[in-house]
Amino acid sequence: MGTTISVIIPTWHEAAEVRDAVESARRVGDEVVVADGGSEDGTAELARAAGARVILAPKGRGSQLHAGAIASTGDVLLFLHADTRLAPGAREAVLAALQSPAVAGGNFYLLFDDPGRLARVFTWLYDVRRRAIRIYYGDSAVFVRRSVYETLGGFRPIPILEDYEFIRRLERSAKTVYLRQSPVRTSARRFARAPIRTLLVWALVQSLYMLGVSPARLKALYSDARAANGPAKREAG
Repeated sequence: MGTTISVIIPTWHEAAEVRDAVESARRVGDEVVVADGGSEDGTAELARAAGARVILAPKGRGSQLHAGAIASTGDVLLFLHADTRLAPGAREAVLAALQSPAVAGGNFYLLFDDPGRLARVFTWLYDVRRRAIRIYYGDSAVFVRRSVYETLGGFRPIPILEDYEFIRRLERSAKTVYLRQSPVRTSARRFARAPIRTLLVWALVQSLYMLGVSPARLKALYSDARAANGPAKREAG
């Protein structure tokens, strides 16, 4: 039997997105696990109807991602946000990259789904940052060998930057790849209403985290960035 891929999607009130997310994931994964944080909008039911296995996890993206990883069975874990879509060929790209035993995982080139200039700027910034200083986030569909994930201890239940914290450990410990030939598309809702403010807040949050400020204290700034975008921004955690 060949290498199997589990796609793990954390959700919180994602009824508008989850069906398409699961359908996208099923084209890539041998199984799709939706780790729901207790949504009350029918997210779990819609995910099941689309073909996912749904588990209930403590609300918070780090906790939900880790619960989904534990519940999954694949040799490779691919973590997908509910508003991100995998491209045709994503499975083949992952499997080809992992043919090298030295490669532990990686992520995809990220495109924002808005035709505006700011979305193109954000896409360019993400790409430059990934190539220049190897910084990326969970919205770019991170994948990792299960054995490496378990050795690293997985995602931690911190209230913010759980993806950045895990990726830093992954990057320090192993070789990763950047799949620029198979981009994923993600929603521009994170900055749709206040793009400059969102960018500045996130730059500040990451800088303070690198200086040693605890994720618990940084959560207030993150919540402020979400409030600037209003109800269009809904994420696990």
